[in-house]
Amino acid sequence: MAQTARRTGRQAHPCTMVIFGASGDLTRRLLMPALYNLAKGKLIPDEFRLVGLAIDKKTDEEFRASLSEFIRGMAGDSFDEEVWNALVGRMTYMSGDFKDPAVYQQLIEHLGGLDSLGNVLFYMAVAPDFISTIVDGLHNSHLTDEQENGWRRVVVEKPFGHDLDSAKDLNAMLLRVLEERQIYRIDHYLGKETVQNIMVFRFANGIFEPLWNRDHIDHVQITVGETVGVENRGAFYEVTGALRDMIQNHLFQVLSFVAMEVPTSFDADALRSEKVKVLEAIKPFTPEMVLNDTVRGQYAAGMLGDKQVCGYRQEPHVSPQSETETYAAMKLSIENWRWAGVPFYIRTGKRLARRVSEVAVQFKRPPIALFRGTPIEDMAPNLLIIRVQPDEGIALQFGAKVPGANLEIGKVDMNFQYKDYFQVAPATGYETLILDCMIGDQTLFQRADNVEVGWRVVQPVIDTWADRRPRGFPNYEAGSGGPEAGHQLLARDGQVWRRI
Repeated sequence: MAQTARRTGRQAHPCTMVIFGASGDLTRRLLMPALYNLAKGKLIPDEFRLVGLAIDKKTDEEFRASLSEFIRGMAGDSFDEEVWNALVGRMTYMSGDFKDPAVYQQLIEHLGGLDSLGNVLFYMAVAPDFISTIVDGLHNSHLTDEQENGWRRVVVEKPFGHDLDSAKDLNAMLLRVLEERQIYRIDHYLGKETVQNIMVFRFANGIFEPLWNRDHIDHVQITVGETVGVENRGAFYEVTGALRDMIQNHLFQVLSFVAMEVPTSFDADALRSEKVKVLEAIKPFTPEMVLNDTVRGQYAAGMLGDKQVCGYRQEPHVSPQSETETYAAMKLSIENWRWAGVPFYIRTGKRLARRVSEVAVQFKRPPIALFRGTPIEDMAPNLLIIRVQPDEGIALQFGAKVPGANLEIGKVDMNFQYKDYFQVAPATGYETLILDCMIGDQTLFQRADNVEVGWRVVQPVIDTWADRRPRGFPNYEAGSGGPEAGHQLLARDGQVWRRI
């Protein structure tokens, strides 16, 4: 049985959570299940209360009933009536227009007055266009003013801007009325246990960190593949695309954990500073580099298993002539002492053959002089695979002699799976992040400079792609491994993607 080391004092501080956009999909599908799981794990104190705020007209009872129905269906046989009833009984609802200044005065009254607020967490479960309006409304009504009897924190969901300029504008707006320590830019991908485990794997095990550099590693592949299409998000995806939706945030966060230097401590700012340094060290894209080292694609109709699915251009709310990418891949060079000369290949796509999120670290081959002239001269390189989802775990591939008189080496897998060693509780990925917001731990949240430097890396790609029409869209079948150009990106370097 695995031994575990735990941080103590992890129960949330007593607080009130105000969710703007409480009638939306994010609240119902992710935030409420996460709060239920936290309550089930006794990580939310009895003093916790929640206020949902949205434009829809509802009573407290209607709000609670709609949530209860969903949570019961989600939890199934494991549903704990007592836990949920205790939690939902502390929830109330307010109807109002975020643009109306009177709403914020009504919220103060709903909360019992400014002098008795205590700790308050404001969660922006809204479209990006509303963030500025809401934060200004909170500021003008003094709801974000911290007092001796409590803190005020604001949680902002991605996307953090649409490009570099809009990200700068968003950060400037937030920092005009809030301190950086009050802002929690949430990326649910960092709530995944295996993403957090990259740090533990590297820095808590003496056998790996000495090998984690250009002397021993040949290249790194980071893949996030999805079998789903855009579903009902066609209008959103048309103005976003795979590059903005996944690479600038999710994949860059994983890349930072893989490539960062050892922080001086696990203090939030120490760790986030090292993550920023990774992105700052990425070689800037020129237009010529964009053409050579990036690939975009769009899925056509195809087969997923035995199911026929439509192409992207046939999805609801998508233009029949759309040039939005549903697949993006690129080769990155991190120009620092540790990683000089080690290419990082990253890719993401929808309607691919398999759902997979993983980091694959390929080590350099040993000198082959000893094996020259034998059948094993072309033996497979050592490979370390960190599986983020599904089947969370870590695998190490290496060579071992096959029993017998001949010198023959076979590939061996050492395979660790979380479910074999640890009890894995149901999770949405938001549990850790919401709890950290309540505790005041910003380690897994992006700082303003982290957001902006990520956009600075991809901005030349955005600009070059905008200037040049993509060739042959759509250019990969649903259910495949992506466009042929994606495979050629590695083939030019004598490498191949891990099979999806």
